[in-house]
Amino acid sequence: MPDRLRRRPRQSPVSPIFLLLLAITVGGGVLSTVPNEVSITAGVMLLVLAGWAVSLCLHEFAHAAVAYRGGDTSVANKGYLTLDIRRYLNPMLSFVLPLFFVLAGGIPLVGGAVWINDWAIRSRFNRSMVSLAGPMINLVLGALLAVVSTSVPMPIGLFAGLSYLALVQVLAFVLNILPIPGLDGFGVLEPYLSPDSRELAAKVRPWAPLAFFVLLLGVPALGSAFFWVGDLIFSAFGGSSRGAGLGHSAFTPWLR
Repeated sequence: MPDRLRRRPRQSPVSPIFLLLLAITVGGGVLSTVPNEVSITAGVMLLVLAGWAVSLCLHEFAHAAVAYRGGDTSVANKGYLTLDIRRYLNPMLSFVLPLFFVLAGGIPLVGGAVWINDWAIRSRFNRSMVSLAGPMINLVLGALLAVVSTSVPMPIGLFAGLSYLALVQVLAFVLNILPIPGLDGFGVLEPYLSPDSRELAAKVRPWAPLAFFVLLLGVPALGSAFFWVGDLIFSAFGGSSRGAGLGHSAFTPWLR
């Protein structure tokens, strides 16, 4: 049997769990159209949380798909090409911490992970594209949601939820594209760095993102700059700051 056929992934590319997450996202959107405060709040929370989980799957699937095309066929055996969120999760780093940051202040940490065999990737350019693929999914999702939320007439609750989810996607792009070891932006640059630089990055990678998140929350100027860049991109896509503000208020009623 030709090697090209033997290495083809056998899993279904869409898992039942991913379809369930999509259904919850849609259900949250429908619930947000019911004209009372409780329904809008519950609907927006479901829409944003499940929508965030869907985007996490797509983000990590994009990393894996580009890696597979670049030469790392091991991602198929690891189940990364199934859009199954269980394949990407670490209970603390992939769910608890991201959820905490989103609920505390709206900082959208995309917390999944796929383990790529860099040695199997055919070129430095392909390795860069593997890292870039995930954040680009968030950017595209943010753009699409921003356009839909402002161009299609809809009830205020759905408008607020979609607007906030769009902003979350844009902020996820901004966060992940930063050139900090452990984030995707550094992965884009890493293949072109010297061996000494990559060795130093490997030493700080486990704690560098967490240190940055602490600074982001603790240094007002840094947090303001981060959200300013996100708002700038969000507005460039036609996103509604008013809608995103309403969505954030509905998503975090304890912060009102």
